[in-house]
Amino acid sequence: MPKSIVVIDYGMGNLRSVSKAIEHVAGQQHRVHVTDQPRIIREADRVVFPGQGAARDCMAALSEHHLNEAVLVAAREKPFLGICMGLQVLMESSEENGGTELLGMIPGRVKRFPPNMLQGGRRLKIPQMGWNQVYQVREHPLWAGIPQDTRFYFVHSYYVDPGDTRIIAGTTGFGIDFTSVIATENLFATQFHPEKSAGAGLQLLSNFINWSP
Repeated sequence: MPKSIVVIDYGMGNLRSVSKAIEHVAGQQHRVHVTDQPRIIREADRVVFPGQGAARDCMAALSEHHLNEAVLVAAREKPFLGICMGLQVLMESSEENGGTELLGMIPGRVKRFPPNMLQGGRRLKIPQMGWNQVYQVREHPLWAGIPQDTRFYFVHSYYVDPGDTRIIAGTTGFGIDFTSVIATENLFATQFHPEKSAGAGLQLLSNFINWSP
């Protein structure tokens, strides 16, 4: 029986590239919906929460679309994939915009990369834009078929600092070692963009579609 996969549309994020990548790996076996309707999100079998832009704008857009509760319920109850800002807004607060309160589902903060970071003797530009390795801290079904230290595509100036290190599933080095992936029982969230990460990203999306937490 086809499964329903919802990509949450709250007016921010590259929804077309995300939905097209999911449709590519899902084939005819699943239905992919892009929606801002809480009812459709509640009825979905699994949920993808993409996003980009500033934390304050993201929170304002979620409230405007009346999606705060729908996102939180989905993240607690369904197979849930957060991407980029879809990872960050699950935290309690962000340093962005002079301090922004987030959804508060996961204890922890979102921090800005320190200024004047060096790597290999050169000063790093913020935001981090481009390919970088992800070290898989622990095994997880969504890492299936993805080798250790595979490169994924990043675009960000901020990173998550979770209060519970046990939920860290991947780390990345960019001046500092930061958390690039978190995972709980039914939730997997990445700072990188799998939809922009070529074969490895498609493999991760395929793993998500077939994941039974």
